[in-house]
Amino acid sequence: MPGPKKLDPSSSPRALLGAELRHRREGRGLSQEELGLPLFVSGSFIGQLESGTRRMQVDQAEKLDEILKADGFFVRNCAALKKSKYPDHFAEAAESEAVAKTIKEYAPQLIPGLLQTEPYARAVFRAGLPTATKDIINDLVAARLERAQLLTDPTTPLVWAVLDEAVLRRQVGGPAVMAEALRHILKLAREHRIIVQVLPFHAGAHMAMEGQLKLMSFEDAPPLAYLQGLGTGTLHDEPATVRHYELTYDLVAAGALSPELSLALIESVAEDYAHEDQQF
Repeated sequence: MPGPKKLDPSSSPRALLGAELRHRREGRGLSQEELGLPLFVSGSFIGQLESGTRRMQVDQAEKLDEILKADGFFVRNCAALKKSKYPDHFAEAAESEAVAKTIKEYAPQLIPGLLQTEPYARAVFRAGLPTATKDIINDLVAARLERAQLLTDPTTPLVWAVLDEAVLRRQVGGPAVMAEALRHILKLAREHRIIVQVLPFHAGAHMAMEGQLKLMSFEDAPPLAYLQGLGTGTLHDEPATVRHYELTYDLVAAGALSPELSLALIESVAEDYAHEDQQF
């Protein structure tokens, strides 16, 4: 069995807290399960804090300072975790995504954030925040593009996206923006950086019709499932719940077109958008 993943404490506040938590817990001779008991959490949750896949809450930090005699270290540094460039409902999921080994996502309406181009992301944010200042939109776009830097690593994380056909057909930003956005997905897939499938309209009803689903697995922590709605998002770690969403994703992927046929459809739609743009 592989040992715990070595975190770089300088990489993020969460990594700093995780590395320090592991150091202090081991220094006091406590197992993850033993430390979890007074916090009313499982040993696996302590492991998630240590591996950087879950965000430490202030009440947990207070208890950890008390148990580990940390002189307020965890409370002081926990405050840094509140300073996120992402909306509150997505912050923890984004931070988990950054250390994930695999990311599987079903997208019902929009291209997943990791796969978006700058013009597409800008159109999405402008539509969602019609009265926001230019600076606010710029900051949101920059944060989204920064997330996509995960894909500069040639192999990790493994990204597998199932796009509903509505994602291809909904014009976000106009024909030129859509043509560029779909060609970006084609490029990533043809370079073997991502796996992409399209769930066609004719597939009919399916288990994920009610919203977006993201599954994340990690090298040394249990998997997570993230469900997103209108201005809301929930991160799930309860094993039975995560298994249910894993089954949901598997069935959606089984009903989708093969990767080869999916790329052919994406290319055809991209060409239609490009032709439509040339007519104006």
